[in-house]
Amino acid sequence: MITYEGREASALAADGRWPELLGHFRRARAAAVAAHGRPGGAAGPSGHLLAYGAPPQLAARLFDHDGGPGTAADETDHDAGPLWEVLATRHSWQRLAPLLEPAPVRRLVAHTRALLGENLAGRAEPDPEDVPLTLQSWEEAGWEAAARVRDYLPDGGARRALLALPATREDLGPLDLPESGGRVPGLAATRLFAGLAPWLQAVCVRGTAPDAAAQLAPQRSAVAGHLPFGAVYPALVQAGSGLPGLGSAHGRLAVWRLLGAMTGASRPAVAEVNALVARLRCLAWADPEDELWYLHVALEDPATGLAWAVSGTSEA
Repeated sequence: MITYEGREASALAADGRWPELLGHFRRARAAAVAAHGRPGGAAGPSGHLLAYGAPPQLAARLFDHDGGPGTAADETDHDAGPLWEVLATRHSWQRLAPLLEPAPVRRLVAHTRALLGENLAGRAEPDPEDVPLTLQSWEEAGWEAAARVRDYLPDGGARRALLALPATREDLGPLDLPESGGRVPGLAATRLFAGLAPWLQAVCVRGTAPDAAAQLAPQRSAVAGHLPFGAVYPALVQAGSGLPGLGSAHGRLAVWRLLGAMTGASRPAVAEVNALVARLRCLAWADPEDELWYLHVALEDPATGLAWAVSGTSEA
């Protein structure tokens, strides 16, 4: 439903009255903070309109604190998506870097620009978890740059490719899975896999990818197929960024975190993660109940003899 506030904000944006629209956003956000403690998406469409359409010098002021208590957006503010992600899709890092102060926002914007294909190595402050600020070749392999981040619309709303792995049944075939064996409990990587999305479950076994898949596949006779990790990676990133307040940068950071945990490290190291990705054996399987958003994949690390399976279906 289009509210009076929404019509007013749209009119200000259409006329290019960006300072007035910034004031509109700040008043709405401060009121939402006073009423609910945190704004979430309660500040209305004005933040999206500013982040999308305003000149970068003014759009970046969404995150400035010069408007008083409760008026500055942070990394949690969202409408069709996080306001920092909307802003990051509109301007290069070179234009935004001098304008953004809050460290969490800067970090997420930088990783968004990396996902969009901008190489920030040596051009931005190092990531606090050592996640590289340029995409690795396997990160680029499975999807086009235009599909890596939501496609935001000028007046609100966003388009995004639906999560699905395996995307089709092409290249899949019948596979008899082994009997379910014992699980390996307590590993950080397993918790991080399951934590990508509330609708996912994850298990770890000592064995192969089919051994892991047998833990979560609905039947022993599966329709399955092997694929490179580069084809798995986009689905994992999307799973980790599917909630309204999350952006693709959250998903990328989450996947790097879990890959680091699979190597046994407390934080990801690029060389070790690249070596892991090169040796991973991945198996995706279809579930008869699959509809729009789903993920069914097992990942085997032959160097450690461990394999993880991740599976779930979202109704969103």
